[in-house]
Order: sequence, then C-alpha cells, then structure tokens
Amino acid sequence: MTINESVENYLETILILSHKSSIVRSIDVATELNFKKPSVSVAMKNLREKEYITMTTEGYIHLTEAGKKIAAMVYEKHTFLSGWLENLGVDAKTAAEDACRIEHVISNESFEAIKKYVNKNTRNINL
Repeated sequence: MTINESVENYLETILILSHKSSIVRSIDVATELNFKKPSVSVAMKNLREKEYITMTTEGYIHLTEAGKKIAAMVYEKHTFLSGWLENLGVDAKTAAEDACRIEHVISNESFEAIKKYVNKNTRNINL
C-alpha cells in the first residue's frame, strides 16, 4: 500500500506532538506545520476516513494502530537519516531538511539495508 507524503507528514507530526503532550488537537498540528486550520481540518477528516486517527468529541486526536505504525516508520527514517547525515558532516538544519525529503521516497527495503550497513560499519556513533 502506498501512502502519500502528506499523510505521512501529518501522522509523523501527530506522533511527535503526542510525545510532547497527551493532548493533540488540529490547531496544534496546524501550528507545528505552519498550515491554515481549514487545510488541517480537511486532512484530519481524510485521516479519520482512512482509519489512521480517531478524534474525541473534544477534538483530541489519537493515532490508531495503523496510524502509529506508519508514523513510527516515518519518524524512525527521519531520525536515523538525519543523524547519519550529521555524522557525515552535514549541518543539523540541512540534515533534518534532507532527511524529511528522503524519508518519503526511500523504500523500506533500501532503508533497512542502509540502516543495517551503517549499524554494522559504524563504531561509537549514536544514530
């Protein structure tokens, strides 16, 4: 199943926000991504329809198991790739921006192969 970049970004953002606070609302997502509230509302409706999130009557957003799985995968790619690039000498801002682009296009197979290679061949580097 192919999931588009926008869905991945929203789910990853919800995951990150849920680590910072037990309450995540659409306005929090809009603020984090610097998007307009109506755009985020449409996206949240789409994510609910795909059963990636649930929302309480108070508007609190929770990832479903399917949503958590996707968000965790994207977040792992981002953090690993960003750390790897920084260890190669790329400045933190550029590494984070590049990792954000790469995380959406790299296949799981290629990512796992890179991760395995880096972890096998890297000593004393915390990725």
